[in-house]
Amino acid sequence: MSRKISATAKKLRRLWRKIAALALAAVLLPFILLLIYRLPFVHPVSTLMVRDTVTLHHYKRQWVPIEDISPALINAVLVAEDGRFCAHDGIDWQALKTVVNSESGPQRGASTIPMQTVKNLFLWHDRSYVRKGVEIPLAYAADTILPKKRMMEIYLNIAEWGDGIYGAEAAAQHYFHSPARNLTQWRGALLAASLPNPQQRNPAYPSIKLQQRATIIATRARRSGAYITCLR
Repeated sequence: MSRKISATAKKLRRLWRKIAALALAAVLLPFILLLIYRLPFVHPVSTLMVRDTVTLHHYKRQWVPIEDISPALINAVLVAEDGRFCAHDGIDWQALKTVVNSESGPQRGASTIPMQTVKNLFLWHDRSYVRKGVEIPLAYAADTILPKKRMMEIYLNIAEWGDGIYGAEAAAQHYFHSPARNLTQWRGALLAASLPNPQQRNPAYPSIKLQQRATIIATRARRSGAYITCLR
């Protein structure tokens, strides 16, 4: 009997060691991938792209270097999504504090571009405090490991701009039949304005509210010179 108990205990210990090893690998994997993603010839994909591939759902994504994306779109996305991108360390603590104290739960307003990037690369997309808690250390690590310009390049190539539409090039081609490098200031602002809810906002046929938001973004983008020095 004692031998059977001992054998069972050994099996349980081996099982727990395997579980611990898998858990450690899952924790370390994003950090290892971030190091790999520093390499300019590596073109990361998002978890939504992986989902679409697994479910055989066709999607469009054509990777382009940041030099082939119109500055009008880059500036518009920056001021719309993360105006302090060049100043913070991956997390906008002031905005995050406002969200934590909000009774309505987690909001997109506290999500910096590093936070959105790691969410798109590694995490699920349902809003929750748990996901925010995981995003924070990953965003800090991403901001430490990746140069700001590379971070923005990755973000603009994996952001969702509609059903099966990922990245600036696919979005520009789909909505405006134009390469991303030729986007005008207004079209860049429309694309940036649609990012919070790309499934419901169509930049090619913008609603009045979307046009109003795009106008605000375009105005701010024209004055964004002092805020985007890290991307030059």
